[in-house]
Amino acid sequence: MADTAQARRAMVDSQVRPHDVTDLRIIAALLEVARERFFPPAKRALAYLDAEVPVAGTRALLKPMVFAKLLQAAAIADGDRVLDVGCASGYSSAVLGKLAGSVVALEEDAALARMAGETLSELGAANVSVAAGALTAGWAQGAPYDAILIEGAVEVVPDAVTAQLKDGGRLVAVIGRVPMGKATLYRKLGGKLTAVPLFDAAAPLLPGFAKPAAFVF
Repeated sequence: MADTAQARRAMVDSQVRPHDVTDLRIIAALLEVARERFFPPAKRALAYLDAEVPVAGTRALLKPMVFAKLLQAAAIADGDRVLDVGCASGYSSAVLGKLAGSVVALEEDAALARMAGETLSELGAANVSVAAGALTAGWAQGAPYDAILIEGAVEVVPDAVTAQLKDGGRLVAVIGRVPMGKATLYRKLGGKLTAVPLFDAAAPLLPGFAKPAAFVF
């Protein structure tokens, strides 16, 4: 891609800003982080498409608009500790690192976790640490978190993950399978979790987050 800075600007101006993403910190982070660096070389020309772009197998980065709107809903502050569930190649964690105090980038695919760690290190994301483990278990070693982002669609949010939220913490995810789900904001208040639907969104289903099959007589 000849001019990646121009491509990032076009992504923000045509895909993100028109969808009511007004947080200037998010806009700045999206313009700063080189999204193409988080793809294998053969796929870097696809980095700024208005779509979920695969990075390996069935795993993909969220559509830029969906990702940006989830970030805005999560209302991440400078000092927040954030868990990024399913970071894949690490792009989402790099952006989160520009917004939060510290980020745990959780990934269960060994090759993706390695790619994330290498790329984040190359880009100097010193406040982001990569953790290898089951996505559905979260990362209790770093809990509690002010915010949790789930980087893909889920049919259920495991109790093990929501238990790692601070009181007053926020969790954002796309609930439901392709072709259509609902971006949802969860808040923990007084130990109880409330859910607020935000907007229609589609994303690839993360492994392990499908509803258990119902028993049929």
